[in-house]
Amino acid sequence: MRVLIVDDEPIARRVLREELELQPEVEVIGEAGTGVAALEEIASARPHLVFLDLQMPEMGGFEVIRQLRGGAHLPVIIIVTAFDQYAIRALDEGAIDYLLKPVGQSRLVKALERARLLLASKAATAENLARLQEIGSAAARPAPPRKVVGRLGEEYFLLDASEVLAFKAEGEMVWIITGGQRYLATQSLRKIQQKLEGGSFRRVHRSALVNIDHVRKLAALSSNRWLITLKNKQEFVVSKRMARNVRQILSW
Repeated sequence: MRVLIVDDEPIARRVLREELELQPEVEVIGEAGTGVAALEEIASARPHLVFLDLQMPEMGGFEVIRQLRGGAHLPVIIIVTAFDQYAIRALDEGAIDYLLKPVGQSRLVKALERARLLLASKAATAENLARLQEIGSAAARPAPPRKVVGRLGEEYFLLDASEVLAFKAEGEMVWIITGGQRYLATQSLRKIQQKLEGGSFRRVHRSALVNIDHVRKLAALSSNRWLITLKNKQEFVVSKRMARNVRQILSW
């Protein structure tokens, strides 16, 4: 779970970071000291969870939440503040929890578990719907196209595998690349490859899976290295280990 800490007090950020770094499966990806910086970090780093202070100069926590509404990425919000009079308003504004400083470890663990369950339920619901759609279409088509779940902000989209040009891993994130949009995948690249095995996708790099139906051009960089260009002009360099997959494409 990728976490961003937003607080105008450096000491408060450091204390919370130290507590979070003790928790398994939690990665603190950054900090922000102002509301404006928080919005920039959320847009670029796309955290799953944000610990947000309310009392900050120029732009407070409530204004940050309002600015996030309707955006491309709306993370889960947990409010962390020294003032308890805003608790009800914070929950009404969309925060899932409200922690008072100094944050106790047991209370922090409960808040993290609540966030984890919320994130997992959204992804699981979308994946189950994708499977049901495949089952429902099996009677009409002997080999129905696989569904892929992509996340854009707080919305989950069920994509036909045929419209996906490629999957690209960046760290723990996997991007689904279509002709006009990029989505975050809900599964690892390995699981996606297993799900789509036998179809049009080929592994060209340890961090990339491409749809050969959308390959526009192949260029040899060396005897064992290739450059693949897709229909959207995006390029992928094929690793030496995956060169055999390119040779399979050329033999078609």
